[in-house]
Amino acid sequence: MSQVADVEVWSGKDRGDENFPVGSVIIRRALRPHVHAYYSFARNADDIADSPTLRPDDKIARLDTMEDVLLGHRDGGSPSAIKLRESLAQTGVSAVHATDLLIAFRRDAVQRRYMTIDDLYNYCRYSAVPVGRYVLDLHGESHECYSSSDALCIALQVLNHMQDCAIDLAQLDRCYLPQSLLDHFGVKVVDLRLPAETPALRRVFVTLLDRIDRLTQAAAELPEITRDKRLKMETAAILRLARRLARRLALTDPLASRVKLTRGDFALSTLGALRHLL
Repeated sequence: MSQVADVEVWSGKDRGDENFPVGSVIIRRALRPHVHAYYSFARNADDIADSPTLRPDDKIARLDTMEDVLLGHRDGGSPSAIKLRESLAQTGVSAVHATDLLIAFRRDAVQRRYMTIDDLYNYCRYSAVPVGRYVLDLHGESHECYSSSDALCIALQVLNHMQDCAIDLAQLDRCYLPQSLLDHFGVKVVDLRLPAETPALRRVFVTLLDRIDRLTQAAAELPEITRDKRLKMETAAILRLARRLARRLALTDPLASRVKLTRGDFALSTLGALRHLL
């Protein structure tokens, strides 16, 4: 791979394809470009890890290049890493929130199964938790917010895994649902290829949704303890969206149809979070 070759691949997804707001208009205008730079870096790294055509070793080499560019070890090969490097220099936010993401994406390049719920949570520690911590640090919030933010981010990630369980298996032969949980209820990974969920698979989903309920309860204090009023509103809206999506997954089979949030969900969640601006 040459020194200046662009290692990034783009899936066509952008912020509008995400379940939850990314640097929305609720966030202070001056901070939005920095959130967008962080998202662009994460999106490009995720697209590399999820590429159906790249070999695992090629994926890892490309992710390594993104890290090298981000940390200033090289100046070519990853436009999104250059932009984020410039953003971090301006804001003083640590690069660890980006390099931690790369740990998860490198794992995605080679790992297709997760044995236990602890293994899944450990993956979320690198795939989701850094996002919340980055946003908190960008706003100058106290690290006391980390615990509730971590809980919210893990809940969001597991919800996404439940939404995409059939797609992940079909397109990437990847299953994030813990194998020990599948075994407990007598579910085979191949059951995710069925046109509809089995009663046993529904019990797996119910068990995970119970975990998500506990995580969102732990996250409930986040809008209360953040100091920035706009960030209070943003986190309150995201928490409401997480609960709405969890309720939808409790009632809808993710194998039979794509379970997703609607514009109405976004509008109602935003309206419900308005009190945090007062």
